[in-house]
Amino acid sequence: MVKGPGLYSDIGKKARDLLYKDYQNDHKFTLTTFTSAGVAITSTGLKKGELFLADVNTQLKNKNITTDVKVDTNSNVFTTITVNEPAPGLKTIVSFVVPDQKSGKAELQYLHDHAGISTSIGLTASPIVNFSGVVGTSAASIGTDLSFDTSTGKFVKYNAGLSFSNADLIASLTLNDKGDKLTASYYHTVSPLTNTAVGAEMTRIFSSKENTLTIGTQHALDPLTMVKARLNSYGKASALIQHEWRPKSLFTISGEVDTRAIEKSAKVGLALALKP
Repeated sequence: MVKGPGLYSDIGKKARDLLYKDYQNDHKFTLTTFTSAGVAITSTGLKKGELFLADVNTQLKNKNITTDVKVDTNSNVFTTITVNEPAPGLKTIVSFVVPDQKSGKAELQYLHDHAGISTSIGLTASPIVNFSGVVGTSAASIGTDLSFDTSTGKFVKYNAGLSFSNADLIASLTLNDKGDKLTASYYHTVSPLTNTAVGAEMTRIFSSKENTLTIGTQHALDPLTMVKARLNSYGKASALIQHEWRPKSLFTISGEVDTRAIEKSAKVGLALALKP
């Protein structure tokens, strides 16, 4: 892979992963198996309160082409075909959902030492065209993310962001939701040996004058066990522990409590992922 600024979605990703990844209040079970032909089949079940959702995803890799087909409980069929590096740094992705005739989309991604570009277009008569681009290096970059609706002739999304990083610190600033949401994030590696890190995210929504601060940390108790914790300015505290009880098989338990209403029951989520 090319070492460069990455894509627009990579801006602030380290902090987002530390603060939000793997936290959940539901019960989730994932099982991945492989056939003799090399096809990966992943079955997922999710219990949200009294609602149960499930899907089955089949992935087939042939040289540099990956085909994913997922079927959910609503009988929707999601298909994604990815061609990885038909040319250096290039990736093409075609996706569509059956029976949604307006879901088709073709995307082209290009990664360079000093640029990352992603452009997509809907496969309809009046498509939405998306373009995102980042220029810079792995140390400093600036980018934008735009979507244009050809049916109305208006921009439906225009975002901008910048990122700075060094060996152990990453800071980013993004302006999203058509300029209504400003987000500043910070990620700092404290100890690479124990995967200890701290992060923070400050969000300002101008239309509602709402400010939200979220801080968090992570630490590896041992090579197979990770703990994480976070707290936001509304008094909601969350924590999780994730254990790799066998290679690529993870058990995660997470919880959330409202410190301003401690009499309310805590929310607990469980996730089990099995992979041979």
